Amino acid sequence: MHLQELETLKVKAVTPAAKIFDYSKWYSQLGALSKKYQDASPYPHIILENFLEPEGLNQCISEFNTLNDTGGWITYKHFNEDKRGLNKLDLLPNAIKSTINELNSPSFLELLSQLTGINHLQKDDDLEGGGIHQSTRGGFLNIHADFTVHPHHRDWQRRVNVLVYLNKDWQEEWEGKLELWDTEMKACEKKVLPVFNRCVIFNTDADSYHGHPEPMTCPEGVFRRSIALYYYTVEKNPYRRATNYQARPGEGGKQILVKWDNFMVALYTEIKGRLGANDKLISNILRFFSRKKKS
Repeated sequence: MHLQELETLKVKAVTPAAKIFDYSKWYSQLGALSKKYQDASPYPHIILENFLEPEGLNQCISEFNTLNDTGGWITYKHFNEDKRGLNKLDLLPNAIKSTINELNSPSFLELLSQLTGINHLQKDDDLEGGGIHQSTRGGFLNIHADFTVHPHHRDWQRRVNVLVYLNKDWQEEWEGKLELWDTEMKACEKKVLPVFNRCVIFNTDADSYHGHPEPMTCPEGVFRRSIALYYYTVEKNPYRRATNYQARPGEGGKQILVKWDNFMVALYTEIKGRLGANDKLISNILRFFSRKKKS
């Protein structure tokens, strides 16, 4: 090998990847942000703009555009939701994987603990229910409170969600807004447009109701995309409950179907935990029973 070629390889080896997260920027504001988070209504949460360094997030968008035909996508399609997810790290391209790894790093976990006031937060290497999400025209996610215990770690209490949106030029009239509802499901207190580099962080308590329930009207081939990561604490006696969907006020006609789907989701969660079944198999079963119930 020529000396010039060797020097070129050395340069490539030490060239850093795009910067992902600016710790100094967020630590400089952390005291005020932590108070804002913990005092927020309807439950502890915060909305942060320009959350990640844009160069790295632009790379994530470019990689997302190559993933539509990638194996491993899970279709979550039943009465209460219509979206797809990919949560296998080994199937994700470099920029998306690096971003997820940064947001699961000890440094970020420490910052997240200080922001939320929840000590000893830990990542989930399995990205259970998380990873990357994508939905398109007609997609939706009914209002719900998340499952409270990791299906494969029965002492892991779910505590915090981090959602990072990757949607440039998202139009308000396309719907897809994240809705935060009060803990009694009487009113929506906040709507969040899922625009590029906006991050929503919130506590996942048993009554942290949220979702984007209005079917999206974006053009075909336009996608609502996000990185979704969930964090846990180890507890001796965690409160255990599956994802709990809710009909909104005025949707009385949906109550029976929502309750039926909740039963199926709870059954699905129990099967996953006890038998190690995967999301792809169980989501197909849920979709089958949801069609049967509506027919």
